[in-house]
Amino acid sequence: MSIHPAAPALTAAVLFGASTPLAKLLAGSIHPVLLAGLLYLGSGVGLGVLLLVRAGLGGSEPGDASMRIPRRDWPWLAGAILFGGVLGPALLMAGLTGTSGAAASLLLNLEGVLTAVLAWVAFKENADRQIVAGMLAIVAGGVLLAWEPGGASFSAGALLVAGACLCWAIDNNLTRKVSSNDAMLLACLKGAIAGACNTLLALAAGAPWPAGLPLAMSLLVGLLGYGVSLTLFVVGLRTLGTARTGAYFSVAPLFGVVLSLAIWPELPGPLFWAAAALMTVGVWLHVRERHEHEHTHEALEHTHAHRHDEHHRHAHDFPWKGEEPHVHPHRHEVLTHKHPHYPDIHHRHRH
Repeated sequence: MSIHPAAPALTAAVLFGASTPLAKLLAGSIHPVLLAGLLYLGSGVGLGVLLLVRAGLGGSEPGDASMRIPRRDWPWLAGAILFGGVLGPALLMAGLTGTSGAAASLLLNLEGVLTAVLAWVAFKENADRQIVAGMLAIVAGGVLLAWEPGGASFSAGALLVAGACLCWAIDNNLTRKVSSNDAMLLACLKGAIAGACNTLLALAAGAPWPAGLPLAMSLLVGLLGYGVSLTLFVVGLRTLGTARTGAYFSVAPLFGVVLSLAIWPELPGPLFWAAAALMTVGVWLHVRERHEHEHTHEALEHTHAHRHDEHHRHAHDFPWKGEEPHVHPHRHEVLTHKHPHYPDIHHRHRH
C-alpha cells in the first residue's frame, strides 16, 4: 500500500507539535536559551548516532554518495543553518522578552504564510486557488488556536518575533534547494551546528548546566521533536515542495494543544474546535489536490534515493544487484509527458 506524499509532513507536524508542551515541562529547570540549544543539540547528536547505526546495518557507508553533500549545495545549507538555526531562535528569544505570549503565538503563524509567499513569489513554485484556500484555512485555524481576547498587545518585541518567522521561512525555502540529499544527514548537520551555537551562547551568558534528568529529557525531546521531525520535513520538501509542506507543518500547534490537554486536563473551548475544523478543512483541500498537465523535464543531474520509475529509466555504469531504492549520481534526459504531480525535486517547472 502506497503512502500519501503528505504523510511525512503531517508526521513531522505531530512530532514538533508534541515537543512544545514537553519542552514547557522542562522550561522551569533549564534556562530558555540553553534549552533551545540542547533541543537542537539532541537532534544533531541523536541523528548522528542513528546515521552510524544505519551504516552499521548496511543502509549506507561513509563513502556512499548518500553520505556526501555536493559542494554546490553547501551555500544553500549554510544559509539554512544561519537563518533557521541561529538567527531565528535568537530573534525569537529576544522578542519574547518584549511581547506577550498571546501576541507571540499569533505572530508565529506568520512562518507558514511567509514560507508560502517566498515559495510562490521568489522561487516560482506553483499554486492554484485550492492550495491557497487551504493555506488560508490552516493559518486562520492557527490564529484562532492562539487567540486570547484582550491578551494580544503588540510591541517592538513583536517585530523581532516576526523577524524570526521570516528567518524560518527563508530557512524552509533554502532547505528545499538541498532536499534531494539524505534527509537525516541534513537534519543532523542543521541540529548539531545550530545546537552547538545556541548552547555555547547560553553558557557564555552564564546559564547554569542542567541536572542529569532534565538534560537527558531535553536531548530526547530534541531528537524526536526536532531531529526526526526535521528529517520528515525535508522528505516533505522533496516530495511536495515548500509551500505545501509548510502548510501541513502549520498544523503542529493543534497537536501541541491536544497533548497539552492530556497533560493538563481541561475542557477545550469553542475556539479550539473552530480552529480544529478550519485546519482539517485546510489539510483536506491540500490532500485532494490533483495537479496534472503536460510538462517538460529539462536535463538534470543529481543524487538521491530513487526507484526505477517513469522518471528514472537509466542504465548503471557499476555492478547493480537490483536493490531499490538505491542512491547514486544519475542524469535525467529531456522528457515531455503528462501525469498528476507535485512540485517535487523533479517537477520544479514554470507554468
